[in-house]
Amino acid sequence: MKKLVLLFACATMVLTSCGPWSNLAKGSAIGGGSGAAVGAGVGALVGKDAKSAAIGAAIGTIIGTGVGAIIGDRMDKKAEELAALEGATVETVTDVNNLTAVKVTFDNGILFDFNKSTLSEAAKKSLKEFADSMTDMPETNITIWGHTDNIGTEAANEKVSLARANAVKDFLASQGIAAERMLSEGKSFNMPVATNDTKEGRAQNRRVEVYISANEAMIAEAAAEAEAAN
Repeated sequence: MKKLVLLFACATMVLTSCGPWSNLAKGSAIGGGSGAAVGAGVGALVGKDAKSAAIGAAIGTIIGTGVGAIIGDRMDKKAEELAALEGATVETVTDVNNLTAVKVTFDNGILFDFNKSTLSEAAKKSLKEFADSMTDMPETNITIWGHTDNIGTEAANEKVSLARANAVKDFLASQGIAAERMLSEGKSFNMPVATNDTKEGRAQNRRVEVYISANEAMIAEAAAEAEAAN
């Protein structure tokens, strides 16, 4: 099933409440006024703690008026395009710079056998389609998180989860995505999406997630576009 899920995060520095905002509206708030500080990760609400929420690279500067709106609009469009991938769940989330980012999880394509990090042919097909769809958006960073079930020690699972993330990173690099754009991390069993009490749940947790966030080039380009529009 092709699915597109939009998630909206409240950043208390910017928004006073969560409502049915579009990313364009949310981005306007983030980039509005005299500019929002970037790098603190206030809006990085992916996962359960600050460490797990480090999507993208903090640039430690100021986002000016309209920059968040421009990037939010671009990410919305890319999310809609990626939702056409077979078996992909696509969500918009918030990165470490408080900007809209895209999370892609493949329902069946990037799951792993127990204690394995070998990509299946189905996984390679899904990742090739993903890489092809990203050729028109080179000004982004790609963060790849590997996950495991909870069998074994955390240290052992961290090693396996990193190997899974690296397997995806290496394959995407072979498909033309520059390695320097990608960051791979192993999350061990700390972020399950299903119960680890059943065989089916553990299989779902042995997965990789791919995140797309604006890099400094996109932020600078959006800033120039916003300035020209004023």
